[in-house]
Amino acid sequence: MTENPASATPVPHDSAVDEKKTRRHISGDLDTVLAEVFRFSSFRPYQRKVCESVIQGRDLLLVMPTGSGKSLCYQLPGIVRNGTTLVVSPLIALMEDQTAGLKQKGFAADRIHSGRTRSDSRQVCRDYLNGELEFLFIAPERLAVPGFPEMLARRKPVLIAIDEAHCISQWGHDFRPDYRLLGERLPILRPAPVIAMTATATPRVQKDIVQQLGMVETEMRIHGFRRINIAIELAELMPSDRSSKVIDILQNSEARPAIVYAPTRQKTEDLAGELERFIPAAPYHAGLSAETRDSVQTSFLSGRLDVIVATIAFGMGIDKSNVRTVIHTALPGSLEGYYQEIGRAGRDGKPSRAILLHSYGDRRVHHFFHEKSYPHEDILKTIHARLTDKKQTSETLRRDLAMEPEEFESALEKLWIHGGAMVDPDETVRKGHNRWHIPYRNQSAHRLAQIDEISRFAGSFSCRMLYLVQHFGDRADDGRPCGICDFCAPQKVSASVVRKPDGKEQEIISELISTLRQTGGMSTGKLYTDVSPGSAFKRSDFENLLRSLTAAGLIALTEHSFEKDGRIIHYRKAELTGKGRGFGPKEISTLAITAVPASKNDKKKASSPAKRVESGKVIRRPGAAGDGERNPALYEALRLWRMEAARRRGVPAFRIFTNKVLDNLVADRPTSYDELYMVQGVGPYFVKQYGKEILRIVKECSSRL
Repeated sequence: MTENPASATPVPHDSAVDEKKTRRHISGDLDTVLAEVFRFSSFRPYQRKVCESVIQGRDLLLVMPTGSGKSLCYQLPGIVRNGTTLVVSPLIALMEDQTAGLKQKGFAADRIHSGRTRSDSRQVCRDYLNGELEFLFIAPERLAVPGFPEMLARRKPVLIAIDEAHCISQWGHDFRPDYRLLGERLPILRPAPVIAMTATATPRVQKDIVQQLGMVETEMRIHGFRRINIAIELAELMPSDRSSKVIDILQNSEARPAIVYAPTRQKTEDLAGELERFIPAAPYHAGLSAETRDSVQTSFLSGRLDVIVATIAFGMGIDKSNVRTVIHTALPGSLEGYYQEIGRAGRDGKPSRAILLHSYGDRRVHHFFHEKSYPHEDILKTIHARLTDKKQTSETLRRDLAMEPEEFESALEKLWIHGGAMVDPDETVRKGHNRWHIPYRNQSAHRLAQIDEISRFAGSFSCRMLYLVQHFGDRADDGRPCGICDFCAPQKVSASVVRKPDGKEQEIISELISTLRQTGGMSTGKLYTDVSPGSAFKRSDFENLLRSLTAAGLIALTEHSFEKDGRIIHYRKAELTGKGRGFGPKEISTLAITAVPASKNDKKKASSPAKRVESGKVIRRPGAAGDGERNPALYEALRLWRMEAARRRGVPAFRIFTNKVLDNLVADRPTSYDELYMVQGVGPYFVKQYGKEILRIVKECSSRL
């Protein structure tokens, strides 16, 4: 078993280290360095100005999409500044890949993270202090190790690069408490400039990153979010109709290769099975064996597979340049995640398409998941009220409160994240501060706002790409419509169906135009109430009419908002255009209306989100126990190992893996990596980090039975 370097003490200070330099000195203009050192013939858009600013010692926030070349923006300045660049990254796999890539280019690079032995980490510290490293990668939690930041400060870095910088913000889509340490530790490493980098940060997150890192007079570089070759299409479609629509779209060879995102493991397999009858396709999700996943990925990248149907776990770091179509078969959880996923299309610059199939029921599923992730505040208050300054075991506390294990663990983790509970690696807990409810409430509300935002996008009445560009606050964009999405070019849609308005719709359209002529403009909510009193006409159908009238150029819709009780309330206002004011009653029957097919089974499915979630679960073997009672020795061995792993990292045990996963491991008793992947709650990161030790423990305990 490897030792975690987090417990290693810094190496003694060598008085001579301050005189040493890194092993080479780079000089020359940027183009020369780019060509001779990095072997690139030219800069990508925006890279040169970023590199120039960082070389000159300015703090900089860089927000650019995945694949746009952010790594060069710290690597080149770090080399030119002639010293060691400190890179903070939360992803071990990414650290390993970037370190290996830099070494292949001839740079002196190394890393310290939980996957390395103590002796290896101590040697890296020596190399750093001796000035033998050009790049040092560390995990953010390393900064919590007593003495480690001070060791770094003995020989200050020439540049500090913070990757995945959105993790520091509670408003970021992947907030990590460990990243909060950065703001406290950076001052002793100054005056090195800081470049904070991320692919997804809204203006609110951008502001929070700068504030949390204490970056004064920061240069803001937010650009490159417009993808001129991706045509976005949004189609409202009932869940039962989506598989057939995907098949219709992908049977056209010009729409392939394609990535199809499905919300659960079961749905990936079901849809891939249907597609396989017509097209070379396969599913991809964390429940498949490592061998199967590698085979599917290799086949897709090589072209033997035309389509991969995957959960959102697929795609990170995958660089297949000729993906022609990305299809989402359900509403994503956030605009940030959606943007990253559609960015896997058209990396060769050729025309590509991103299609989102959705309905209002998808929103309810996200709310169901939110309730599981963010327990009601009263539950956290109940736990917090029973905590004292004296330590008690978390299991004793749970039993005293008579709470279900999964609900208790989720609530306790949130209390720990927001400071309401102090949880030690030995699974003891004591009281934290009383202000935990403020950030918890804010973050829960923010997650709900993300669901609202993606829902507004799905029901928007404007250019799709421009909506995304504005969402990320791209400062270099010219604000023009894309000209190729379903709103800008409705005649080119591939997922939607258009038809003529029926009698009732013609009446509503006539009344709508007449009302707007009289009022000049009105919020869409008030317009709906006035035009369809008594709600005889469904609101969703009314919104669909508005969308069709906007596409026809008859009305213009603008976004507005106001604040009420601390919340931002969004609404739309409708006005007639010049064309709409001159539109005659006889022309209404000629309009093209987007068809939204209904499904008789959708109401039942949408009202039971829990059943949907269960359909994605891995079926447990008959007779398997879920609480360790049938194999107490294995349960205790895994629990003690988890506690020791947590102690080495200085985190609560549930940050290694949850009690639910512990129960599943005991119940399933995996004996191979393939079986370990099949355990519910286990993914690739878990297997890579802990798989070897878990399998060893299972084997040892099984031999005693």
